Amino acid sequence: MTPQERAARSAKAMWAQDAASKWLGMELGEVGEGSARLSLTVEPHHCNGHGICHGGVIFALADSAFAFACNSRNQSTVAQQNQITYLAPGRLGETLTAQANETSLQGRTGLTDVTVTGDDGRVIAQFRGLSRAIPGSLFDEGTEQ
Repeated sequence: MTPQERAARSAKAMWAQDAASKWLGMELGEVGEGSARLSLTVEPHHCNGHGICHGGVIFALADSAFAFACNSRNQSTVAQQNQITYLAPGRLGETLTAQANETSLQGRTGLTDVTVTGDDGRVIAQFRGLSRAIPGSLFDEGTEQ
């Protein structure tokens, strides 16, 4: 199995169980070894009292992209620590895109950066996640799809 095939199967297995990301309205885009892209169109129920996308929704989008990137090797991996910096508001009706890219993997610990952008390419937020591999996998590599 190639790394790309493993990443695709890992993402498929995770997406099948990811009720939270689906409930929020996220869409899974491209995945690769150590990378993932998710998007979300900002709806009225995503907005806060200022009429802009709630920071928690932006965090959730970045966190989900982080999760798919971290788990792309079929090794169960969870968040150990995350931080986010908000740089611009997400606007009602626009599609936000979170691009996650693993920057370091040392043993069981990984570091992944996620950039959330708006429709016009402006940076909405920068997210950095520290991950930790735990026992388990997303699918049995001894079986075919």
